[in-house]
Amino acid sequence: MTSRKRHAKIVESLRSTGVASVRELAENLQVSESTIRRDLTLLDRNGELLRTYGGAALPRGSAEAAETEAEREIPLDVVMSRHQVLKDAIAEEAVKLVEDDSVIVLDIGTTPLAIARRLRGRPVTVITSSLPVLDVLRDDDAVRLVMLGGVLRRNYQSLVGSLTEQALRQVSADLLFLSCTGVRPNGHVVDNMAVEAPLKQAMIETAGKVVLVAAETKFPGTGSLRVCSLSDLDVLITTSGADPNTLQLCREADGKVILA
Repeated sequence: MTSRKRHAKIVESLRSTGVASVRELAENLQVSESTIRRDLTLLDRNGELLRTYGGAALPRGSAEAAETEAEREIPLDVVMSRHQVLKDAIAEEAVKLVEDDSVIVLDIGTTPLAIARRLRGRPVTVITSSLPVLDVLRDDDAVRLVMLGGVLRRNYQSLVGSLTEQALRQVSADLLFLSCTGVRPNGHVVDNMAVEAPLKQAMIETAGKVVLVAAETKFPGTGSLRVCSLSDLDVLITTSGADPNTLQLCREADGKVILA
């Protein structure tokens, strides 16, 4: 297959799926992953796609990229397999902040899920819209589990929408473990899903203390939708490879930085 035909098939694949990993493209086109990486770099340079961590997506603003987010986001089970050691290290530090009998909001995402696993057996209340968190805690008699309502977002196994926002307005929590898709060098915490940004903002309003859990891979990460600023955080838990200048911005904004 010529490179021109291969490039056309890559773009065609993205138009049908929205996103694709290097591994998926290499398997589908029966070429090496290094070949696909070179193809994606060239297509990104030409503006035909957006190079992402581990794969590619259609650039924002294209007609295909305007398809519903549920159709083009990366499924949760794919995300779960990435950087698990970093997520586990962050979760170990996060649970040290949890006091018995406290009320905790757990955001969606794989790092909050790792935290949920470590809350089993603890006398706490956990509020969440994450179905994987429900699966982890549903049979634990020590944890009082509160599920937020909403519309099922199948790819990411979470509940979203106006019903979720309304439920959050009735919540008062001691602690929020917040996730994101990126932390920009200017201190903006961002997400790449329009359906999630307002929910995260509503979660922030519910909590007495806001803790962002973001591995070094989220610096700068991806995302164009601003969730909050580092000045809105009480604690940032990350790993040692995070951008030191961004961490300093957090400290200057009176946030505590914990390196897992």
